[in-house]
Parts: sequence; C-alpha cells; structure tokens
Amino acid sequence: MRVDLAYGDGVLPIDLAMDADVIEPRDPPRVADPSQALRQALRRPMAGPPLAHLVPTDSSIVVVISDSTRPAPNRLMLEALLGELGNNAASRMHVLVATGLHRPTRDDELDRMLGPGLRRQLRVINHDAHDQSSLREIGQTSSGRPVLINRRYLDADVRITLGLIEPHFFAGFSGGAKLVLPGVAGEASILRNHDAEMIGHPNARWGTLDGNPIHREQREAARLAGCEFTLNVTIAGDGAITGIFAGELEAAHDAGCEAALQAAMQPVAEAYDVVVTTNGGHPLDLNLYQAVKGMDAAAQIVRPGGHIVMAAECREGAGHGDFVHILREYETPGSMVKAIHDAPRVRGDQWQNQIFGRVLASATVHLRADGLTDDEVRAAHCVPCPDVARRTHALVGDSGRACVLPRGPFTIPYIAA
Repeated sequence: MRVDLAYGDGVLPIDLAMDADVIEPRDPPRVADPSQALRQALRRPMAGPPLAHLVPTDSSIVVVISDSTRPAPNRLMLEALLGELGNNAASRMHVLVATGLHRPTRDDELDRMLGPGLRRQLRVINHDAHDQSSLREIGQTSSGRPVLINRRYLDADVRITLGLIEPHFFAGFSGGAKLVLPGVAGEASILRNHDAEMIGHPNARWGTLDGNPIHREQREAARLAGCEFTLNVTIAGDGAITGIFAGELEAAHDAGCEAALQAAMQPVAEAYDVVVTTNGGHPLDLNLYQAVKGMDAAAQIVRPGGHIVMAAECREGAGHGDFVHILREYETPGSMVKAIHDAPRVRGDQWQNQIFGRVLASATVHLRADGLTDDEVRAAHCVPCPDVARRTHALVGDSGRACVLPRGPFTIPYIAA
C-alpha cells in the first residue's frame, strides 16, 4: 500500500509491503471565500463587539502573529484586518512576531509569510524574550509565577492576536493565549510556565484544556496583559482555512479548540507495534526540536517497547538553544529526564528534552531526516532510518500491527477505553 507522508515542502511517498491502519484528521469543508469570510468574522465575531468598534481612528495598534514554525495564513488575516480598519491603520500599527524562545523570524521567511508587498507596508518586529529592556513585569499568576510581557504590546491602545488552532502536546491547543505567553512573554515567564513540574502534570497533554496548568497559566497571563480582539483559524493539510473564530479571546479560542478536537481526535482499539509518523511537513518539521511533537503523537498509541518510525526533514538540523546541549550531556534518555526533574533551575528548551525522553523511554525511535547526519541522529538517542518503508516492514515482521500518521501531530490518536 502507498502512503504519502507530509515531509518538507512536499510529501515522502512510501510503499508498504503490508497492511497498516492510516489515521488522519477529519478535516471540515474548506472555507469557500476565505478573504470574505475573514472580513465577515471581524464584523460579526462569535463573542464581543465587531473589531471596528474597538479601534478608535487615532488609536495605536499592535497585532501579534505566529512565527515561522506555524503554517498560519498570516497574510490573509492581516489583509482582512487592514481592510476593516481603514486606510491609515497600517501607519498606526506594529506587527509583533510571537517568537517566544524560538529564533527570530528571518526576512525571507517574513516575505513568504506576509508577501513582500504587505511586509513593506507594515512595521514588523520580532519579539525578543531575552531583551529585558523590552519587557515589563505586570504581576504574577495564581501559582506565583512572574508575568513579563513585551512593552510594545502592553503600551498599545488596542491589542489583537492572530493565531492558528491546532493540537499541542502540552498546552492542549495552540492559538489563543499562547500568542501572549509564551509568544510575547519574557524568558523568565516562559521558563516557569514550561518547567518540569508543569510539563509532568498528567493534564498537560494533547487536546486537554480543563485542568491543564500550562493552559490555565497562559490564560491568566493573557488576562493580565489584555487582549481586545483575537482572530484564530483552523486549517486543512494543504493549508486551506476550515474554520474562523473571532472576538473575545477565551470564547473564540474555546470554540476553535472544540472544532479542532472534533477534527483531530481519532480513537484506535489497541496499541500498535510500529507507528509511522511525521511532523506535518514544513514549516513544523524544520528541526528535530519541533519533530518531538510528531513523535509524541505516535507515542500515544505505540505499545510499550514498540517502535516509532519518524519522517521529518529537519532542514535546520537539530534545533536551537539548550535542546541539543541537553541531549548530548546524558548517556540515556532516562538520566536526561531525571536530571531535568532534579535540577534547581529551569534551562531553556528542557521541556522538549523532557517529553523527548519520555517518548524514548516508551519506544525506539527510527528517524529519517535529510537535514541530519547519522551521527547526529545517534547523538539524539535515535536510530538512523534511510528507508521508512523497508524499516517499517522489517520491524512489523509477520505478525506485528502497524499504523501510519501521515500528518503527524495534526492528528490526536488515542486508545479507546
């Protein structure tokens, strides 16, 4: 059987010499006229007043957009926004890229995300979580964690967030308050929100908002910082918009998360011996750091001691910050996770190592990544995999069960009780 795996800018076709269950999201119908539908959503939001009623003609505006790791339709959303706010809106607006602790979004990526013409029209700034002069502390969450937010965001008269709602492996879903924390928050706030205790909480997982301490704290931070209007979308595998959720931040995000949950949640009867997965293609599979998401999706339905075969391009290599350093500091995934739990301070990116270690403790990961050498794959405690189909066939054997997640973390598989 042939299956096309999302990989880089296209697909990686594989021909499996056995039957396997193929699990993908149930995408709703595409929005027929997305530009017009976005304009209508701004005029008739699902909660709160229309956008134009919230933006006086002399007000300063900050708009937060997702960074280059998210396939959000930023250009379409910004064009709709400018169309609703009038001719002089661009001159009163700053666009803040919600980088969190990711690297800055490059000029060529901004051109791709916004289009060169729109980008030249707008003042686009990468948030810098490390620049203390650009941050202001505005209080603490109910858990006592500090909330430091970008000053430009706080000082604007009107704050608008544009996001993509998709399953997220520890925040439940992306979009919504995540555009504020971690999106435009300071390093100290992000590290505490992603510390070992929070990541280890049983409700910090795919598709879960109720009782999720990470999500709860992100919303508390967004309430403290303020957000006058949000525009979030869901998308299909080809990037087409399938749903639009606009208005008051929490109500709009809740509605979008419910729609994303219905599309992504996929039950299976029992665990598999082998699960083939991806990281949803570019831009999400641009490095190993991000690829942990697709591995964790597969880990939900692989049997203990089973195998995950991962296809992620990783064109930018292993990743950024401390992620690679932490991987190389420990001989085993178990010792890595223990050190993270026992450490007196939080290190950047350790949450990804913590979840990666958890995956590696449950299954062997076989990795096809054109952007990594075999030695780099082994250094990450994975097994190099030049041929996904052949490796899968060898692992399944004559009696094993296999499953394929062609779109990786855009699907939330789970074992039905």
